[in-house]
Amino acid sequence: MPGAGAEILSDRVRKIVSPVKCSTDEWLNVMKIAHQLDVTTSATMMFGHLETIRERMEHFIKIREVQAKKPHDTKGFISFTLWPLAGESTRLLKKYNAIKPVDSCEFLKMLAMSRIMLPNITNIQTSWLTMGSELAKICLNAGANDMSSIMIEENVVSQAGKNNQLSEKEMIKTIEDAGFIARRRNQEYIYI
Repeated sequence: MPGAGAEILSDRVRKIVSPVKCSTDEWLNVMKIAHQLDVTTSATMMFGHLETIRERMEHFIKIREVQAKKPHDTKGFISFTLWPLAGESTRLLKKYNAIKPVDSCEFLKMLAMSRIMLPNITNIQTSWLTMGSELAKICLNAGANDMSSIMIEENVVSQAGKNNQLSEKEMIKTIEDAGFIARRRNQEYIYI
């Protein structure tokens, strides 16, 4: 079950950024119930907009705590992905023009923090879709262990102004150029 919709797990921010989405507690409770039912999920963080550094860290803590409480014989959150705001064409950036795009340095710091703050989630994904393949290579050597997937059809990030694309061959080359062996897997991280 995808973990999208988490945005930042701060009701203060959610009321501004995604007012029609569920509350922080509702999102966390859905994940807890899924884990109790042995439904594997993922978790995300969309950052770089109106949240504070403290709210980012609280987001990590909430995800870590839910993972720590999952039944021992379940996977819980199988992966975590950072998504910097891709907002060049969004109402959010038009309304809050003080928002600065997340640069490579800030993204790498957050990636490192995700690896430190989420030791109980095995798979930390790069965000090649929002940050590009060149930074993805660095991410594979800076805490990420997964490139995520090839997008057959992607509408959300591209409509917001990011148009990064990778074919299967390009993704394999990106992984190999970073010094790793590309392996195909399914959503449960079973290699095929």
